[in-house]
Amino acid sequence: MKIAVMGAGALGGYFGGRLAQAGHDVWLIARGAHLAAIQTGGLRILSPRGDAHLPDIHATGDPAEVGPVDVILFMVKNGDVETAAEAIKPMIRPDTLIVTCQNGISAWERLGAIVGAQHVVPGVARIPGEIVEPGVIRHSAMFDRLIFGEADGTRSERCAALATAMTEAKTTAIIPDNILHQLWSKFVGQSTLASLTTLTQLDIGPLRDNPASRQLFYDATVEAFQVGKAVVPDLPEDTVAENWMFVENLPHDMHASMLDDLRRGKPLEHEFLSGDVVRFGQRHGVATPIHSVLYAALKPTSDRLNA
Repeated sequence: MKIAVMGAGALGGYFGGRLAQAGHDVWLIARGAHLAAIQTGGLRILSPRGDAHLPDIHATGDPAEVGPVDVILFMVKNGDVETAAEAIKPMIRPDTLIVTCQNGISAWERLGAIVGAQHVVPGVARIPGEIVEPGVIRHSAMFDRLIFGEADGTRSERCAALATAMTEAKTTAIIPDNILHQLWSKFVGQSTLASLTTLTQLDIGPLRDNPASRQLFYDATVEAFQVGKAVVPDLPEDTVAENWMFVENLPHDMHASMLDDLRRGKPLEHEFLSGDVVRFGQRHGVATPIHSVLYAALKPTSDRLNA
């Protein structure tokens, strides 16, 4: 398969690198020092599932250089969705599959509005990774799941083909019965974790250990779930319980990547986390008093960093 990774950072670089290892024609689309390092010395992956060095992997900053592809793994930041959607058009042919992997729940629809909804399959990446230096990705756990599927719940040959390719690349591809359940299940907890750890600039441990902030965290999770139920009526009732079990088991020093972005002075994805909880709540008539406060409190900082 010819596969392009639009936004080949830690996650995109990892999956793209593994697929290239398996013999697929992979093109990494990146920028800055990371791109320069890959073009000069190749891509390196450090992982408990096996290290890798791909000295000859294709890397470019211009999607037009790639040409039409079978699959695009669309892994840009949420704030770059619209710009990147326009940029990938030269790579799209009538049967090109595009898998979204952004945080939140709106990227797949925003992308589809620009490139054509028929191309887009929503996805959820569950894999820890970081760029430790330009051209070098550290994957820090044994799991590397990419969950994706047709938005209408049908089983398709194109998703099956990508899943087969990923399995051959020794990564974990999962096609669930309902990808929207997966999107919202992650979002219910993620929107809360991101806003609270970033706003307080605290790890999950102190927030979880203090009775007042612990209750706030739980109530905000319930609120996001109520919005999710309005959007996806058959969202499983155990979504909150599963998210809370996940929270209970997080390491004491865990926090959302949005807090790391804040500390580094990078743009925040706030608009697409608590911001989307509020917007979808308004659209579906669900009150969101907690996330409205979280959204408003972080918005001046978010606007400044995103300017």
